[in-house]
Amino acid sequence: MKRTLKVKKGFTLVEMVLVIAIIVIIAAALVTAIGKYITYANTAKSVLKSHNEETSEAAKEVANNI
Repeated sequence: MKRTLKVKKGFTLVEMVLVIAIIVIIAAALVTAIGKYITYANTAKSVLKSHNEETSEAAKEVANNI
């Protein structure tokens, strides 16, 4: 009597759901991290803009006094 081995092809539904769940968890972590970096960048941009305006005003005062 010959025995034949069945070759498993593809993924099971459980494996696919696990992969999707892992991808969703990683995506959620990335969105949170990216949101923090965007907030930090906007804050830094505001500080830099304020500093540039102060420098510009100081330069105008110096130019007017010369």
